[in-house]
Amino acid sequence: MNHFYVWKASRWKRWSIIMVAALFSALLLWVEDESTYSVFSTKEKPAALSKGSEEDPNIALTFNISWGNEKVGPILDQLKKHNATATFFISGEWAERHPEIVDQIVQDKHEIGMLGYRYKSYLKQEKAQVRKDLLYAKEVFRKLGYPDVKLLRTPSGHFNQEILQLSESLGFQVIYWNINPHDWQNPGTQKIVDNVLKNTSKGDIVLLHASDSVKQTPGALETILPGLKNKGFEYVTISELISRADAHSKSVE
Repeated sequence: MNHFYVWKASRWKRWSIIMVAALFSALLLWVEDESTYSVFSTKEKPAALSKGSEEDPNIALTFNISWGNEKVGPILDQLKKHNATATFFISGEWAERHPEIVDQIVQDKHEIGMLGYRYKSYLKQEKAQVRKDLLYAKEVFRKLGYPDVKLLRTPSGHFNQEILQLSESLGFQVIYWNINPHDWQNPGTQKIVDNVLKNTSKGDIVLLHASDSVKQTPGALETILPGLKNKGFEYVTISELISRADAHSKSVE
């Protein structure tokens, strides 16, 4: 009988180890997903901005671009039609291929930030590689006539404390978001509209995309842009969000 209890205890121990390992693996996948990456405020650590002041009606629309050139025009047209300002985060590799579109974005009075040079998760690269990517991207934007690009959104929104410290040491402010309708997945125009209109509040940073993967974003903006204005929100760039309000900064714990 003692052997039975020993075997049963051993089996329970093995199952406990398996369950803990499974939960840990699930946690890692959760953390790496760009839509759920959590950020927390601290005074001691570098910070990633994910929201402005909840006392201010300003909100920041942001668009990521890493490939293609067909959707940027329609998105810029919608922004111009509704007199909305936005911040575009652009990979250096894309900017090299489409300098005329970068110029058009700036001419339309939007702000540009960068997504590094090559759109590849920084968590999958060595620190030296990340440094090289950031510096090369900075040089690309300098050559294009934009030497003062200080805003950085890391590829897929992936970062950790080491990435935040490196970015800050190179003079960048890492920008995250807190409203994400997953428009790149093309869930349906109405779903994108509902997600943004129902969830956006004062000081929010909205993540959208202007790469060719988005098929429904320009159409969604036809409703989103006037809809948010009707709710009393004002569109500002990320830099304006920072300067006009007491920004709530958060850092990865």
